[in-house]
Amino acid sequence: MGRNPVVGRQGPAYHAATIPSEQDAARLTVKQIRSTIGHAETMARTLRALGLRHHQQTIEVSNTASVRGMLFKVRHLVEVTPVEKN
Repeated sequence: MGRNPVVGRQGPAYHAATIPSEQDAARLTVKQIRSTIGHAETMARTLRALGLRHHQQTIEVSNTASVRGMLFKVRHLVEVTPVEKN
C-alpha cells in the first residue's frame, strides 16, 4: 500500500534542504525537522555523527566537504541555514 497521492507536501521539493557551498557560508546551523523512524539505520547513524540526538534539536557545524556529504544524505530530515556573521 502506497501513500495517498491526494495528500500534499510530499516529495523532495517539499522536504529536501538546500546545502550552501563553502564559499557561501563558513558555518551552518542544522535543525532536525523529521524523525528517523521508518528510515534506514544509516540515516540515524549519520544524524548521530553530525551531533543531532533528538528531534527538533539545533546544532552548528563547520561547512566542510565531509559535513556537506552527510547533510546531503539526510537532507530530507534536516533544515540547513547559514550562520549569520555578527
